[in-house]
Amino acid sequence: MNYQIKILERISELAANDWNTLGVAAYPFLRHEFLDALENTDCLGERWGWLPRHIAIFNEGGKLLAAAPLYLKFNSYGEFVFDWSWADAYQRHGMPYYPKLVSASPYTPASGPKLLMSDQAPAECRQILVNTALELARQSNCSSLHWLFPSKDQLQHFDGQGFLRRTGCQFHWTNQGYQDFEDFLSHFSSSKRKQVKRERRRVEEAGIQFRLLDGHSASDDDWHDFHRLYTSTFDKKGGHATLSLAFFLQIARSMPEQVLLVQARHKGQTAAAAFNLVGEETLYGRHWGCREEFHSLHFETCYYQGLQYCIDNRLQRFEPGAQGEHKIRRGFLPTATWSFHWLADERFREAVKHFVENEHEGMLDYMQELETHSPYKRP
Repeated sequence: MNYQIKILERISELAANDWNTLGVAAYPFLRHEFLDALENTDCLGERWGWLPRHIAIFNEGGKLLAAAPLYLKFNSYGEFVFDWSWADAYQRHGMPYYPKLVSASPYTPASGPKLLMSDQAPAECRQILVNTALELARQSNCSSLHWLFPSKDQLQHFDGQGFLRRTGCQFHWTNQGYQDFEDFLSHFSSSKRKQVKRERRRVEEAGIQFRLLDGHSASDDDWHDFHRLYTSTFDKKGGHATLSLAFFLQIARSMPEQVLLVQARHKGQTAAAAFNLVGEETLYGRHWGCREEFHSLHFETCYYQGLQYCIDNRLQRFEPGAQGEHKIRRGFLPTATWSFHWLADERFREAVKHFVENEHEGMLDYMQELETHSPYKRP
């Protein structure tokens, strides 16, 4: 079969329905609406160092068969697979590390497919996507190509092709068919169960009430309020609040069922809020901010309300974002994540190979040690 391959500088060059039928429906952060909102509302581009370079494969009749979300990157911000030390090593040897080519959903440390395929796509299209990405990296004088957070079922397509596999760790919750929150807590050890109940009680005793809003029920004022809280988090901790108010307003309208805004209200005002994305089986926690400090408010807003939502709506997983060992005592267990890396310079490729191999062993030991802190009852 003859194929037509295009490199797209805007996701809007493809119809939303065509892109969304490439196996991304379950992953809100890979949907056309999400990526389009990022591109349209000043969240990407030269200012932030993310330039879209999406690969699209069409058949002879012009039908979209397969695609890969790709970005030309001029920094390592918003990736959550940290390679600052690699960039520093390049600089110390007088070599440019940027630009690099990255396959990811910007600012989103969640696993999902990176080789997107329609039901009619021949299997060879996966290899064509990989080969095209490598060729694009070379043509763009990139130091490297990175596939970040691919789904577990796609790992085989990167192994054995010269990519270096890197192991990471996040903290995820799995629904074991819990009937309600009390049923969930009944699987905790006594001391850990009491701790969670105490944290929830303190928030309730402070007079905090919660509203769970989607894109239909959240008003523009709700989003203005949340965006102020979101930016305040970065003001307090440093970093850049890259997601604009216009971004939140756009996805609330374009994908309302995939948005979950948790509002903590105190005396008629929003004291805190957390922004989540809802997939077919998974809730993805992303951002939060608070206006007033209350004991355990962060845990209730970002974790317990989300867990309650998953149980009530029969979602199978809750991925509350990157890092955070404090999540373990609240039911989130260490879970392996992956990324794959190709470096053009053979000397650096060999050095990074040793690095990721040693890091892998250390990560396995780290996750094994963390498992000993699980709040769940021992079998």
